[in-house]
Amino acid sequence: MTRELLIAGGGIAGLAAATAARRAGWEARLFEQAAAFSEVGAGLQLGPNATRVLRDWGLLDDPALRAFAPSRLRVRDAASGRELGSLALGTHAEARYGAPYLTAHRADLHAALLRAAMDAGVRLHPGERIAGAQVDGEAVLARTGSGLQVEADALAIADGVWSELRQQLLHDGPAPSTGHVALRALVPLDDVPAGLRSDDVQAWLGPRMHLVRYPVRGGEALNVVAFVEGSAKGRDWDQDASVDRLQSVAGRLCSDLRALLDCVPQWRSWPVHDREPVRGAHEMALGRAALLGDAAHPMRPYLAQGAGMAIEDAAELQRVLAACDGRVIDVPTALRRYALNRWERCARVQQRSRRNGAIFHATGVVRLGRDLAMQAGGEALLDLPWLYQGP
Repeated sequence: MTRELLIAGGGIAGLAAATAARRAGWEARLFEQAAAFSEVGAGLQLGPNATRVLRDWGLLDDPALRAFAPSRLRVRDAASGRELGSLALGTHAEARYGAPYLTAHRADLHAALLRAAMDAGVRLHPGERIAGAQVDGEAVLARTGSGLQVEADALAIADGVWSELRQQLLHDGPAPSTGHVALRALVPLDDVPAGLRSDDVQAWLGPRMHLVRYPVRGGEALNVVAFVEGSAKGRDWDQDASVDRLQSVAGRLCSDLRALLDCVPQWRSWPVHDREPVRGAHEMALGRAALLGDAAHPMRPYLAQGAGMAIEDAAELQRVLAACDGRVIDVPTALRRYALNRWERCARVQQRSRRNGAIFHATGVVRLGRDLAMQAGGEALLDLPWLYQGP
């Protein structure tokens, strides 16, 4: 008997979940409240733990992805410009972890996942959201925003950090503000001075801020994103912004970093929200519902693993759905296994992301200690085998 999964949300997590369901032999219906499937935002980094899954799904060969393989990660001091530490990526990362370390634009990854979902036969419902669902019976009974009643075997909740469905299940309130704001820009490489072009990921650390830049879109553009401490209003992911905020927080910046900022014509911003690290399996699955991505474990982007964890979630969902036979393993049991296998790893990544933010933005003695430690053992500190080897 063919089973069916409903998916709430048409972002990266939702499309990955839909693709995973089809690969597990399930039917999949995806509901997205926006009238068209699209994605905005900044670039993203995809560690080997994520690209391993994308490769298994055949997405690394999709020309829509336009991924870039940076040669190295370099960490520099934002004020002096000196290098604090570095980590070899490129062929070194692929040889060590069996999968590449890539950078991509979020919209390009979304486009590749959308194509994969469509090719797999996922039924897409744009302009329609799942407004509520009963998940503790013999089937999922969902209600859409237009009043349509839909029944299925399971529900994947992937409607992002502001998930209304999460609130209906967990009643834990909206995701709180971190007090950090992200400023992002995408600059054509031709508009970047030759001396600032490179094929690596660069992270610049300063008091109460840090900035990351790396190539995307096959090396045709440079993604620049800065994180600064300070209050933010609203939930909009695409607000007008000025670099003045970064400069007022950071203070003195080295000449290379000032030159990089000068070549950015326009900045956009979004307030960073997260939650406490996942506290147990009950926060990732209840009855016939599973939570994925930012709906389950929103995190600060200081480990570059938001998309990676959503992709890992989908891969684990694929595994448990494929094993769900309705006799030995029923749907609630399968989703309980999904949650048990995911929550501790997701919590660890959330916690490490918070810790990284404190380290990156350190001041005073803590900043000096960080710099000395990184200069003494940069590669060992920057490499993350527990993360990149996968769950």
